[in-house]
Amino acid sequence: MEKKAVSPHEAAEADCAAGAAPSLQCCTGACCHGGAKMAVLAYSLGKREINQHFTIKNAKLISLVLVALLVVFHTVSRYHGGGDSCEWLLSRGRYLGENVWQPYGCMMHKYKSTEAKTCLAEKRVAFLGDSRIRQLFYSFIKIVDPEQRAGGIKHEDIPFEDETSSVNVDFLWYPEANNSMKERLMAWTHDASVKPDVVVIGAATWSIKYHSGSSEGLQQYKVNLTGIAMHLEKLAEHVEVYWVVQDPVNEEVLSDSRKMITNQQLDLYNEAAEDILNGSKRNGRSRVKLFAASRQAALETIDQSEDGLHLPEGTMNVGAMVLMNSVCNKMLKPIDGSCCQTLSPPNLLQKLSACFFLGSAVVFVILHFLGSNRHRRAVPHDVESLEEKKPASAAAPPGPKAPFQALCRMGIIMAYFYLCDRADVFMKEQKYYTHSAFFIPLIYIFVLGMFYNENSKETKLLNREQTDEWKGWMQLVILIYHISGASAFIPVYMHVRVLVAAYLFQTGYGHFSFFWLKGDFGLYRVCQVIFRLNFLVVVLCLVMDKPYQSYYFVPLVTFWFVVIYASLAMWPQILQKKANNSGMWHLGVLAKLLCLLLFICFFAFSQGFFERIFSVWPISYLFELNGSIHEWWFRWKLDRFAVIHGMLFAFIYLVLQKCQVLAEGKGEALFSAKISNLLLFLSVVFFITYSIWASGCKTKTECNEMHPYISVVQILAFILIRNIPGYARSVYSSFFAWFGKISLELFICQYHIWLAADTKGVLVLIPGNPSLNIMVSTFIFVCVAHEISTITNDLAQVVIPKDNVALLKRLGAMGLCTLVVLLITRGSQPKL
Repeated sequence: MEKKAVSPHEAAEADCAAGAAPSLQCCTGACCHGGAKMAVLAYSLGKREINQHFTIKNAKLISLVLVALLVVFHTVSRYHGGGDSCEWLLSRGRYLGENVWQPYGCMMHKYKSTEAKTCLAEKRVAFLGDSRIRQLFYSFIKIVDPEQRAGGIKHEDIPFEDETSSVNVDFLWYPEANNSMKERLMAWTHDASVKPDVVVIGAATWSIKYHSGSSEGLQQYKVNLTGIAMHLEKLAEHVEVYWVVQDPVNEEVLSDSRKMITNQQLDLYNEAAEDILNGSKRNGRSRVKLFAASRQAALETIDQSEDGLHLPEGTMNVGAMVLMNSVCNKMLKPIDGSCCQTLSPPNLLQKLSACFFLGSAVVFVILHFLGSNRHRRAVPHDVESLEEKKPASAAAPPGPKAPFQALCRMGIIMAYFYLCDRADVFMKEQKYYTHSAFFIPLIYIFVLGMFYNENSKETKLLNREQTDEWKGWMQLVILIYHISGASAFIPVYMHVRVLVAAYLFQTGYGHFSFFWLKGDFGLYRVCQVIFRLNFLVVVLCLVMDKPYQSYYFVPLVTFWFVVIYASLAMWPQILQKKANNSGMWHLGVLAKLLCLLLFICFFAFSQGFFERIFSVWPISYLFELNGSIHEWWFRWKLDRFAVIHGMLFAFIYLVLQKCQVLAEGKGEALFSAKISNLLLFLSVVFFITYSIWASGCKTKTECNEMHPYISVVQILAFILIRNIPGYARSVYSSFFAWFGKISLELFICQYHIWLAADTKGVLVLIPGNPSLNIMVSTFIFVCVAHEISTITNDLAQVVIPKDNVALLKRLGAMGLCTLVVLLITRGSQPKL
């Protein structure tokens, strides 16, 4: 056989394709047109090399080691390195933005007037000091009564009383730490009837002024304060006492009569006060709390002072809010006020949950040593997707050890959840929105998503890969939205509302398509869906002591699944097979959708009836939040048409597909050229129009009224833009699709192990380094979400048997357990 001659050009091209070191000819001529092939090959090999070593299994092991190290680090630093959040609140912090103060390691609640009155009702608060303490006094009473303004006669006592709540706050003019101040404190220690509940005291500037900043004045101050400290300490045995550290001054704008009040002098007086007060208690720490937060804030704002001595109003407001948190957090326990707040002991259900997981772990260990499960061959990993490949043959049924192993893993994960958001181990900080905090990560993830483009296995409209991709990028946007606090920016808020509506649109589309094509209305299918949706949330309700409605999206999706099922399962059941025989059945489907629409409209315009229905026990346990149905009503009404829009779209699409109106081949436009171009143009116009409208919204209330009617415009516009061009349907982002497969777990897990305080704040695993913290916490968060998804799938196969008799027995047992839980929690705040 004659061997074909190979030209140098072809040889060089072959070398390039084979990945060999390119020759000069390859680089200069022969392979120029093959450069794109080389780039693709390098990209594919590089990505494959990375994925081969960094599998999801390895990532989870790394995250487990990180969690163990972080728990040890935070436990040691908190209990052996001064981890008192009250001390953090009063002494350390930084500005996140203008007048937005962030205490070190904990969250500060912004108290409203009603909350302040509740906390201070029947209490007496006394401020003793000079004009700077008077400033703090006015800022404090403005929290109680926002209408209050600075006034009164200078150098005189100023009383304040709120008669509605019996709150008494007094300012007492004592500009120096002298015998007069001492006598007042002595009177309080000897006469309990006039003793206040909170004392805020401080003085130094007048001493500096009277003694012209001399050393003799400082010595006299130390002598006087030493005599006062003993009475402060005695008073602090029954009263909260705060000594206000002196704030800095702006020496350049001080008047001539105050020029001797320098920052150097103030530092000397502060050091003296700290030494004396800390030394006044020989056994243990002083009960008198040093209030230095306003000084920390003033270091950044003193240059804004008008007279150089008194702080700007915003800085004093920070000091007053810090003081209010220190006084009230222990009593009111606001979820976003973790500073100076004592931990609540675990309730009965939390203890039972812990016992259940511990019991599962014990059973797993026993079965493991007994060898009840034979060693199973490891399932090879799919290097490209980081997932395990399913074996070609049917998987063997799980052994008795498998469910206990899954529960053991779930118990470890729940322990991490508890440590993050219910135990005093990790730090928490407030959110603060900036445009860069939202848009820069957004750009980054979309660039990363485009890097992982893959060819689709099928090119149908809204195929599985594409819907996973859609859910994935939407979930990532929502995560960035939550952690950046972007709900404060209305245009972003409205676009995220569309993403939530799109999830519900997919719920309607997906379930309608399944029931229409498969006709499977069996109990097994229903239980599988409900279990997968609700397993994690039910466990979190028990472990984290939260109402079911707190995780609002799961109740919403579950409710709509039941509605879809009921609508399509009830007589007459109309399936595609039946409709193919007669077009009249299509009218039957439309009639069902019309009835569903009327049902939605009736509830939407009958709030009273809606609330009465969902307030009936035991249904109320599922839908009440803080004893009210209002939150469920708000969430349900906001996206009430999204599901039916998805069902209607699925019906129209499947009918058109059956009639072969659509061209869904690879690379083919969905419609003819003219129709495709027209629809693409209109889609882009409507998409942009909605964004312009959302950007012009003035209030959330106004926009939310319109949202249910027009959100579908942007959803449909996106679907058409994404699916009309054939090349767009032929590719998808495997990066986004991977996240889409665990989107539900990501949405729920963020509440406690990525955000903090039930999404009100941000979890801090790495203090002092926000960028590193977000990377580490995100890595652990994603690994945990993926593992929970795996556990849920494993348990669903065990908990939900295919045999209807066995399934009914298990449903009866689960119903009985649920009834017991409801009876245990009845009479307290409704949980699940």
